[in-house]
Amino acid sequence: MAERMVGKQAPRFEMDAVMPNKEFGKVSLEENMKNDKWTVLFFYPMDFTFVCPTEITAMSDRYDEFEDLDAEVIGVSTDTIHTHKAWINTSRDDNGLGELQYPLAADTNHAVSQDYGVLIEDEGVALRGLFIVNPEGELQYQTVFHNNIGRDVDETLRVLQALQTGGLCPANWKPGQETL
Repeated sequence: MAERMVGKQAPRFEMDAVMPNKEFGKVSLEENMKNDKWTVLFFYPMDFTFVCPTEITAMSDRYDEFEDLDAEVIGVSTDTIHTHKAWINTSRDDNGLGELQYPLAADTNHAVSQDYGVLIEDEGVALRGLFIVNPEGELQYQTVFHNNIGRDVDETLRVLQALQTGGLCPANWKPGQETL
C-alpha cells in the first residue's frame, strides 16, 4: 500500500547535477529551503528519448516564470551527469536539449526516485513524477503518470500559483481569479 506524501515533509535529497552553466554541481532540497524557494522537482525516465526533451525544453523555455514565483526547477533521471551533459551539448534540432535554464540531476543510485515513489525497479528508470515542495519543505503537490505522456507547463505553473495563494482555489481556477 502506498503511503501518503502530500502534506508531509518531502524526502530530503542531495544529488550531483549539471548546472545551467554546464558545470557539475550539486542540488538539494535543503539549499532551496534555506533560500526560501519553492521546489518544482520533476522526474523523467531517461536521456536521449523522444518525449523527455519536449517537456524538459518546454520547462526551460518558461523558466523565467518559475523564477518570478520564487521556484527552483530541478529535472531528475537515473542517468549520469555525463550523459546529461552530453544531451545538453546536443542541439535541439538533433533531439538534444541545447541550453537549459535549470539543473538536471543524476539519481544514479535510484534513492531519490525510490523515496518519491516513482522508480520502476525492474527497469531502473523513473516514471514521470512532478512534485512541488514549499519553502518549509512540505510536499504540496504530486502527480505521477505513464512515461508516454509529457507534462503541461501551463498546468504546473497554474498549480504553483494556486498553492502560493494560500487560499481555496475552485476547479478551473486561473491566476488572477478570486479564491473561495
